[in-house]
Amino acid sequence: YYINTFLDQHSITDVVLLGEQRALHRVAIEAAKERFITVTVTDFGYIRPDWVIVELNGMNADSLFPRDPQAIHALAKDLPPVERAVIYRDGFFSQAMLDMTFHLSSALFPWTFPYFKRHTLQHPITNYLGIGRRLVLAGVEERRTRKVLEQLSAVPGLKYIFAMQTEDDYSLRAYSHYANLDTPMREAIQSFARHAPPDSVLIFKVHPLDPELKNWRSMIERMANEAGVGRRVIYIDGGDLDKLIATSAGVVTVNSTVGLRAIELGLPILALGQAIYRIHGLTHEAGLDDFWINGCAPEPSLANAFLRALAATLHVRGSYYTREGVRAAAEGMAYRLHHNLVNQPLPAVLRGETLSLE
Repeated sequence: YYINTFLDQHSITDVVLLGEQRALHRVAIEAAKERFITVTVTDFGYIRPDWVIVELNGMNADSLFPRDPQAIHALAKDLPPVERAVIYRDGFFSQAMLDMTFHLSSALFPWTFPYFKRHTLQHPITNYLGIGRRLVLAGVEERRTRKVLEQLSAVPGLKYIFAMQTEDDYSLRAYSHYANLDTPMREAIQSFARHAPPDSVLIFKVHPLDPELKNWRSMIERMANEAGVGRRVIYIDGGDLDKLIATSAGVVTVNSTVGLRAIELGLPILALGQAIYRIHGLTHEAGLDDFWINGCAPEPSLANAFLRALAATLHVRGSYYTREGVRAAAEGMAYRLHHNLVNQPLPAVLRGETLSLE
């Protein structure tokens, strides 16, 4: 009722949301669409690290970005290459402080936010304790990972990567048929056991911000042992992601942005969810069982066109956790909104030119 009344009383023409799958955001989007109000969403970029999404309607399955290869090639025509040099580097301390301020303010003082609903699955303090434990053990895990990867590099056989996501990730919950991460992991292990080459290895890489409230290592070991491939399935916490992808035979994920990086590096990728990059010619669409033997790499010209179009139409440069990054993102978003250029090519941002609202 409040949202409907607010939209009507103030003659709202545009609604802009940070993440579109939170409960109250879904209510606002429904009310906006009933009134033909334009909905624009923003979040961390599909491209990482210092890119921010600005797109109409929604992300991934809800995105209006074209899925037809010919349309993608046409959209990318004359667009510049994606600028990969990092401009805005987020600091861990500032990111942690801002995140904790947001989550703990409602968790520790709930009476000041009586109608607030958390979008996270677990209580923030529980999550922070889990992440804190990982930070304490980071050095140990990094050394263990380095040793495991050195051993693997010395043996023959294909290496496949399963890029894990956090279960709090809305792209996992909203844009796939999985309610958790256990199910796709089990599906991948069982398929790997039945169809992958006998000397191949499947490596599960945990997300850097996963609080590990589930003991992924023991869970994966149990799943692998049940499938009869206990020695061929490995869990790692750390490692150089780009190097790991580049030396692998392919990447499996639900809809992690790691899949987009695999496309950029020319590696076969299978997306189990409704990722924005799940497009014929970019991802392997013949299913898990076929992927281990016949995983096909993305078509190079389509991958290049897709990345250029994605960057130029759905992103601005910037970040959420530094003053300079926030300013750049805000100016880029304002420029797109002011000039009705959301979902339209904006080469000026890619070239780092100064934007003007005039």
